[in-house]
Amino acid sequence: MTAALVQTTAGATIGISATLPATNDAAGYAALTFSLIGEVTDLGEFGREYATVTHNPIASRRTIKRKGSFNDGTMALQLAIDRDDAGQIIALAAVGSDANKAIAITYQDGSKDYFSALVMSFKTNAGSVDQILSGSINLEINTDIISVALP
Repeated sequence: MTAALVQTTAGATIGISATLPATNDAAGYAALTFSLIGEVTDLGEFGREYATVTHNPIASRRTIKRKGSFNDGTMALQLAIDRDDAGQIIALAAVGSDANKAIAITYQDGSKDYFSALVMSFKTNAGSVDQILSGSINLEINTDIISVALP
């Protein structure tokens, strides 16, 4: 039995590029230059989810289920605000744009996830006296998520 190849999120980074890839594949994204979004404390979850389509024939009384449309998800980043951080500056500017931005997540083992998304919000949480000035960025994923594993 081989050991499971699991890893923590420690050391992972997320980058943003205002330039979209020439092709929506690993090579297209790898050709881009990404600015890291600094001070991220939680990457959140993301991934494809299908709508459930149902049909209820009266003769069988059984609910028949099928997959309908899919959504690649929303990624909700949590972070400390750094007004000089290049990635945060790009994300903040992107809130005012209707254009997708390219995103690259690099994990501890060097594997990557690439996709393009709309930056839907960049909110500040001023909090209390004993709290770091923090915020959240919501990304709506608009393309396939391209996972690149290490060989």
